[in-house]
Amino acid sequence: MDDLDSRAGVGAGGERPIPGAAAAAPAASPGATVELATTGVAVGGDAVAREPGGRVVFVRGALPEERVLARITEARRRFARGEVLEVLDPSPDRVPPPCPHVADGCGGCSWQHVTPEAQRRLKEGIVADTLRRVGHVEGVPVSSVALPDRGYRTSLRCLVVGGGLAFRRFHGHDAVPVRSCLVAHPLLDELFREGRFDGAEEVELRAGARTGERLVVAHPTATDLVLPPDVLTVGTDELEAGAAAWYHEEAGGRRWRVSALSFFQVRPDGADVLAGLVAGAAGDATTAVDLYSGVGLFAGVLAERELEVVAVEGRAGAAADARHNLAGLPVNLVEGDVLAWSPTPADLVVADPSRAGLGERGVEVIAACDPRRVVVVACDPAALGRDAGLLVARGFGLSEVTVVDLFPHTPHVEAVAVFDRP
Repeated sequence: MDDLDSRAGVGAGGERPIPGAAAAAPAASPGATVELATTGVAVGGDAVAREPGGRVVFVRGALPEERVLARITEARRRFARGEVLEVLDPSPDRVPPPCPHVADGCGGCSWQHVTPEAQRRLKEGIVADTLRRVGHVEGVPVSSVALPDRGYRTSLRCLVVGGGLAFRRFHGHDAVPVRSCLVAHPLLDELFREGRFDGAEEVELRAGARTGERLVVAHPTATDLVLPPDVLTVGTDELEAGAAAWYHEEAGGRRWRVSALSFFQVRPDGADVLAGLVAGAAGDATTAVDLYSGVGLFAGVLAERELEVVAVEGRAGAAADARHNLAGLPVNLVEGDVLAWSPTPADLVVADPSRAGLGERGVEVIAACDPRRVVVVACDPAALGRDAGLLVARGFGLSEVTVVDLFPHTPHVEAVAVFDRP
């Protein structure tokens, strides 16, 4: 899969750069200002346009079907990147960013200039287009689930500048100090205003929205933090020395222990939706395998439906959480690398891999379980497109895809794909 092919998205029509076309007209160099007409949006959120010579330009800050004045920031033979200087003909989907820190250069939410309805429509289109172009899978229904777009995030990674919190500039390394965050859950947003983080270089803020518990993980140390008394703090130096720290969240009808370094979805209402989609896909299955099971969310909801579940997780901390969270349920927890695990037969396989996706070896593991149905929870549309193609080649048909809008105001895509063996 070509890197360019994996990103050119909705409205791009699956076109490849025209061989030799760049020579037909001068290609703009970095720093040049060009007028462009956008036709779609790419994986990652940039709009797609073409120079007169045919070279693709990914334009940050633009929307499909706009005419913009853009500055070229990066130029290569096959594509270029640019950023909007002026919107000449705006899309009806364009709105003023609701967060003041966007004007300061904060790169945390790069789609605040897009209406929430258009964000979901664009994400659906990105998934459908990537499935078609990368996976060669067409005609699959793609729908989406909307979630509240403010005060939703219960996990945030921040830089520390002058004792306060900051985010990185978009596509840059500079820090942009902030005193509030539009998408932070109120339990975390309070820490932007009232916390002092002297002595730390970076921090991860985490909270259980439904339990009220708060945890701050500080790198390299938490010795000089000043926070409300209910906030549990731990430094990465302590974690490396064997310390344990966790908080709890409630989602999918259960209470979950989540350790400082364990992954959990950034919002419990989103975890509810994902768990519901996985449970709903179980059908009449009686056995299931949950690959990359994390702290046990999907294994738990399936086991509560009286399925016998094998859960496989390679990270020791997450596996320890899962062992605690799944106690008393019919789950066989295997701590170890998914790709080194010896597959066992199951009616249903659920896989929630990292952004890299399953790849050929992960798909081999799934096929070796000989399931009737496979559910892939994907956080990267390009990886989903590739994995869909690999599963289809193994005899599975892609039945449906649901985009769950876990991250409003960003182009991040979370999708649940259901595959069935005829």
